[in-house]
Amino acid sequence: MNIRIATRKSPLALWQANFVKQQILTNHPNLTVELIPMVTKGDVLLDSPLSKIGGKGLFVKQLEQAILNNEADIAVHSIKDIPAEFPEGLTLATICKRDDVRDSFISNKYSNIDELPNGAIIGTSSLRRQCQLRAKYPHLQIKDLRGNVGTRLAKLDNKQYDAIILASAGLKRLALEDRIKQYIDTDLILPAVGQGAIGIETRSDDKQILEILSVLDDKHSRVCIEAERAMNKALQGGCQVPIASYSQLNNNILSLQGLVGRIDGSRIIKGTLEGSITEAKKLGQELAKRLLDQGAKAILKELNGG
Repeated sequence: MNIRIATRKSPLALWQANFVKQQILTNHPNLTVELIPMVTKGDVLLDSPLSKIGGKGLFVKQLEQAILNNEADIAVHSIKDIPAEFPEGLTLATICKRDDVRDSFISNKYSNIDELPNGAIIGTSSLRRQCQLRAKYPHLQIKDLRGNVGTRLAKLDNKQYDAIILASAGLKRLALEDRIKQYIDTDLILPAVGQGAIGIETRSDDKQILEILSVLDDKHSRVCIEAERAMNKALQGGCQVPIASYSQLNNNILSLQGLVGRIDGSRIIKGTLEGSITEAKKLGQELAKRLLDQGAKAILKELNGG
């Protein structure tokens, strides 16, 4: 049997697809696996902020269509790029073991965020990061930064920015850990929903593929990420809204943090909830309700043009 993996063509996406390929072959040496590299709209439309052109879903739609058209069997994504809702007929079959959830500070001149002087230019396309940075460092200039990891680092090296923020997991996967000047504590910048984890999407009725992929699923990571994604789905924030979430598991107790804020950082609503490992989704929904009641509803309405 041959399994076809739909993947973006960026170096990080290809690394992640090859990682999944190796995991499948290690557990099922009798199979063959091939990559189907594709260029998505998110890879082509680089001149506009993601939030203005449809959000991170632009990176996954064409891959999903390839599965639905039976041109591929599975798609490999960074979970933080996967929208809250799946198209009919598709499911998140596997959540691989989560890597580092933190963001990283990269600069050729400064060793951490606190060293950045007044008016320093810091690059990130993420509204989540922009919101939290503006709240804590109002003296910095934040400019949009698009492109794959290599492109973003090149823009920094060409002195278009004094510093940039990228996800630590991606830098580690591409053997670029030496570029990291500071691992940003989650108390300073709360991560994106599902950050640091790789997800595998497939047809929900393909029992054979689901069975093959089941050994790659990390139960610990799944519980944490299901709580985060349930919170995000209940908020219905979309790509226009700074939303962050991070869940940790200790002795079967799940601790979930959530955040919704204005893009300018002028108002940030935060919350934390603890609950049983068996009620991950319920915990996410409950935290979303609390955030909405505390003022997130007004922020979401404002940002979604309501």
